[in-house]
Amino acid sequence: MIRHHSPISGVAAHGGRLVATAGYDNQLVLWDAHTRRALARAVHDHLTNQVSFSPDGRHLVSSSSDYTARLWSVPDLKLLAVLCDHEDDVEMSAFHPSAELIATASRDHRVRVYDFSGTLLHTFTGHTADVISVEWAADGDELVSSSDDGTVKRWSLRTGGLLRDSDLGGVETDTVAVTPEGTVYAGNDEGEIVVLAGDGTDVHRAHAAGVKRLVLDSAQGRLVSLSYDRTLRVWDVTGGLRPVATSTFPADVWPRSCAFLDGDTLAFATFGSSYALHRITDGTWDLDHVEPTHGVNAVAMHEGRRLTVGDAGIVRTDGVPSAETGSLCNFLTPVGGRVFSGGQLGVVFDALTGETLYRHRSPLNCAAAFDRAGVVHVVVGAYTGEGLVFSVRDDGTVVHEATLPLHTGAVKGVAVSDGRIFAVCADAAASWFSTRDLAEVARVDAAHDRIANGCAALPGARFASVSRDRVLRLWDGHAASAHPTPHDHSVKCVAATPDGRYVATGSYSGLVALLDTASGTWPMVRRPTTAGISSLCHDPRRALFLAGSYDGQVYEIEIPEPDGDR
Repeated sequence: MIRHHSPISGVAAHGGRLVATAGYDNQLVLWDAHTRRALARAVHDHLTNQVSFSPDGRHLVSSSSDYTARLWSVPDLKLLAVLCDHEDDVEMSAFHPSAELIATASRDHRVRVYDFSGTLLHTFTGHTADVISVEWAADGDELVSSSDDGTVKRWSLRTGGLLRDSDLGGVETDTVAVTPEGTVYAGNDEGEIVVLAGDGTDVHRAHAAGVKRLVLDSAQGRLVSLSYDRTLRVWDVTGGLRPVATSTFPADVWPRSCAFLDGDTLAFATFGSSYALHRITDGTWDLDHVEPTHGVNAVAMHEGRRLTVGDAGIVRTDGVPSAETGSLCNFLTPVGGRVFSGGQLGVVFDALTGETLYRHRSPLNCAAAFDRAGVVHVVVGAYTGEGLVFSVRDDGTVVHEATLPLHTGAVKGVAVSDGRIFAVCADAAASWFSTRDLAEVARVDAAHDRIANGCAALPGARFASVSRDRVLRLWDGHAASAHPTPHDHSVKCVAATPDGRYVATGSYSGLVALLDTASGTWPMVRRPTTAGISSLCHDPRRALFLAGSYDGQVYEIEIPEPDGDR
């Protein structure tokens, strides 16, 4: 049976008959929209990020973290061409409205144009950070791209040059939509929709958190915005930007992608096995065919037991389901007698019971425990940059004590060591705060060369951090030593032994590598799975590392005995 086994990150539709989905299980799936039955599947070598139909519905293009986009025939999904040349993840690809051309947006900071044979025709350079989206404009004579550098750029296909460079104040901008008349709508990380028309710029406050996707139905004059504030909004764009409908996402829906199936129905990406449907006029949702997936997003040890949680929000204790949060969760952090967890809903849960402890306005990524004045605390990192600080009293009462301005972008990792809170951000920055007075101590804006993905505590207020730049950095004070890793893809997570001797790193390609900080060598490099490594923790009971994976497994990573200790 064809289905997704990890979250669906991209969705497209054509003619009310076909739906295509792209998933974190590396799969591309084509569906019959009337029966919701899978018709065919294809596979990338890594996460599949987005998918798009050609205007005539005869082709699909998929964009992947294996550094390629791929062209497929419909309905058999026969591979026709591989669009190579990218030096990092391909986030999005778009078909030309009339010619056999495809534009790609890559995290290598470039926009490219290929023909259907896979021949590279143009490379547009000028963005200074990851390019996240690209669309055709002006009947295909021009391209519009958005980037984490906070700009929207318009390119000429004829000359290969830059036509317009719109600076949106440095705010990361994940998505653009372009009308046939040339008006550009850009959604940014501050929840705004910026309208670029002619030489003018209008800014509309649209959401309480970042806008992750804009989808335009030009025939109806409707624009849909999806946000990490867990809402979608439908806008009438025939005479400005006027809101006409709003809906809150169910827990299984991922506000990363949607597509118009018809004038009143949207197909949505989910954390489950298939796509969801939403009717705009009555605000109803159809998730009848969405079944849980069992990828592991976090693994932790608590009182000698192994806990896991993932896409379905099911907490397992030593492999046995023990609680449900009802939401995808990203972390597990033991704090006193509780285990904090949270994720897409922005809700802080006790993973041992499923109890709701707190509600935030955006998704949650990570957490770390610490002691303050004899009381156990935890700091939780949010997509909107805050660090939510809670105390846990002896009777289990949880109190929200403070909200720290850790970063302006998504907090990707947080750790605590000897009186210092350390946090890394999607914009590659790092910050330090004091656990005593919760005041900022220091900040490094360019802690990594690319997006920072995680961090871990070492003894003596030292820390380790990892990034898309594939470099492990060891921080002593506010300076770091750089250690190039054996990974060939973005490093997702990091953990360390309590004494700081060994640091484990895990990547989206399934590779785990251990650094011996005493010798500066990598004595163990192992790929236990072809799926990504989502999380790492140290198991002190057995003196090994545990690696959680998107394939639903936890892999035991043994620490090699140092040569000098034999």
